[in-house]
Amino acid sequence: MSKVENGQNISVHYVGTLDDGTEFDSSRTRNEELTFEVGSGQLIEGFNNAVIGMQVGETKKITLSPEEAYGPLNPEAVQTVPTNLFPETFEPVVGATVVGQNELGQQMMAKIEDFNDESITLDFNHPMAGKSLNFEIELMSIDEGVS
Repeated sequence: MSKVENGQNISVHYVGTLDDGTEFDSSRTRNEELTFEVGSGQLIEGFNNAVIGMQVGETKKITLSPEEAYGPLNPEAVQTVPTNLFPETFEPVVGATVVGQNELGQQMMAKIEDFNDESITLDFNHPMAGKSLNFEIELMSIDEGVS
């Protein structure tokens, strides 16, 4: 029976939880396997590395540190901007996600951390930054036609 190697296309089912047990994602809930090329950079490094060497039917439980997942929280990614950058009708809500564009026209997402009449504090960190992530991964198939 073959084992997963870099460059192969594989399909997995997975359930992702935080340390407090909160489920943040599950391919099983969607009833849709995740298919990707191992080593292509499509997935976070720690998840990619965990599947290497697995065999079809094998299930593995892993915990990824923030560094192996979405990185540590970056305090420089929290910025305060003037409220006049938002439409007059905008009503900020702490914890809400806003979408905008940077100077280069790239789409940016941020979470509202705080606000007052003059400014809004936005956190541009990835929502999973700074968190350890737990995964239960089951290897469903290896595309043997890819080498």
